[in-house]
Amino acid sequence: MTDNTAAEIEAIKRLKSRYCRLLDTKDWSGWRALFTDDFVSDTSSAGGKLITGAEEFVAFTRKSLRSQPTVHQVHAPDIELDSPTTAHGVWALEDVVRFGPGVNLRGYGHYTETYEKVDGHWRIKTSTLTRLREDLFNGLVAVYVSPRVRAVLGRVARLLTR
Repeated sequence: MTDNTAAEIEAIKRLKSRYCRLLDTKDWSGWRALFTDDFVSDTSSAGGKLITGAEEFVAFTRKSLRSQPTVHQVHAPDIELDSPTTAHGVWALEDVVRFGPGVNLRGYGHYTETYEKVDGHWRIKTSTLTRLREDLFNGLVAVYVSPRVRAVLGRVARLLTR
């Protein structure tokens, strides 16, 4: 790996770090700046949906999460440069979303992403979220959410965020 390749991969790691921090702090304008204008988000296999356009994605996420506390942690990046201005990677993910008092979701999965360097800065171009496991929990109990239950919860969530 050349020094330049290592520096570019490090820049993409910092991009994803900002993704988690700005999402969890609800800095929507800062978070929007991390995506290409034609960004595509695909969370359909995790019970979500396909969204095209960075503005649409940020608006959807903002409406879905409102001011709910969240924690997003990404680990074990596997990033490769495809050209001087494109790259792809996979990140292990653990996230926590607080839905209400005593109702929290902890999810485990992966982000599979592509990146594009625009005006000298790396941006996220596509992101596909896959889930390995989800648990609902509070201070006393944790319950595994099966794929069938996840599908029902996804339908309810889509109805509530229209």
